[in-house]
This record gives sequence, structure tokens and C-alpha cells, in this order.
Amino acid sequence: MFDLDFSVIPANSSLLWEGMKMTFLLTGLAIVGGIVLGTFLALLRIAKVPVLAQIAAAYVNFFRSLPLILVIFWLFFLVPLILGRPVGAFSSVLVAFIMFEAAYYSEIIRAGINSVRPGQLAAARAIGLTYGQSMRYIVLPQAFRAMTPILLTQAIILFQDTSLVYVVGLRDFLVSAEIVANRDQKLVEMFLFVAVVYFTFCFVASMGVRFLQKRLAT
Repeated sequence: MFDLDFSVIPANSSLLWEGMKMTFLLTGLAIVGGIVLGTFLALLRIAKVPVLAQIAAAYVNFFRSLPLILVIFWLFFLVPLILGRPVGAFSSVLVAFIMFEAAYYSEIIRAGINSVRPGQLAAARAIGLTYGQSMRYIVLPQAFRAMTPILLTQAIILFQDTSLVYVVGLRDFLVSAEIVANRDQKLVEMFLFVAVVYFTFCFVASMGVRFLQKRLAT
């Protein structure tokens, strides 16, 4: 057990890097899509149209009450049955992550918007800006600046959650490492390496978020 051979890592660096690129791609696209959809949901929740606000609230509460892996299964197995054709692992997983993360980003963004003083919106409307222009140019920039550390923290959680794609066979970093581990019978070495990589990325990112929080506070 203690006769470890880590030479398997550089020998398979290209395969592992391809898997990491898939993890980065999925994380990046899910963050962008989640923030865009989350912003839309947040604006609906604070809208003065009760029906729209209730629909957005139902969406947020529904997805926040489900485990992510179940959403991945739904999109991967049920959608092709409904459409009558295969969707593809990457597309189904990406949609699942965007829909799931949007519920969490929505609450973060809504809190950020509510943290902006109401007088800012009133002043913008007083100088002739429409509601949409006031949100775009006055409220949202201030809100996003205040909630950037929380958004980044959620992004770190999302990066960790991408490892769940192994259930649909998408070859991300974890799945690539598992392939090498099973093929070369180096399970301990590979999964220790995976743990170190995930810990390093998340720890460094967490330190960056903490530094950013201090800068914003001053």
C-alpha cells in the first residue's frame, strides 16, 4: 500500500489535462449561464407583477430543494425520452448545471439588489431613466460589486460539483483520473493526486475571495 509510484501522473498528463479542460469549460459556461438566468429570475422576483414573482419563486424553491445529481439524471435520461432523440452528455449536464445554479445565483443577486439603497433607483428615475436603464446602469453595477465575493464562492462550489458528471460518463478531470487509475492499477496515487488538485484550486480561490472581501470592505 505504501509502495507508491507517482510516475503514472506525468505519463498520463495529456489525458488528465484534457479532463481538466473539460472541467474548466463546464464550470465557466455554467457560471455564465447561471448568472445570466439567475439575474433574470432575481429581476422577476423583485418585479411588481405578482404572477411573475411567484413563478420565479417557485422555480428557485423547486431547484433549491433538489439534489444536483437528481437534476443531472433528469436532464440526461428523461429529456431524450421526451424529445425522442439523444441530447448528449455535455449538453444535458451543462443545462442541468445552469438551471440548478441559477436558483442559487438568483438569491445572491436578489440580495445584492436589495442591498442597494432605494434612493438610488428613485434618483435614476427622477433624471428620466427608464426602469430597465436604472437597473442596468445604476443598481446592478453596485449590486454586482457588493456580491462579487459571494458569487465567486458559489463558483468554487460549482467547480467542486462538476465531479458529479461521472454519473453520465462525461470525461472530466475526475473521470480521466479514474480511467488511468483502473487501467494502470494506481488507485491510491491517482485519487491522492485528484484530491491535491481539487484542494489546491479551491484553497487558492478561497484565499482570493477572502482578499477581495477585505479590499471591497475598505
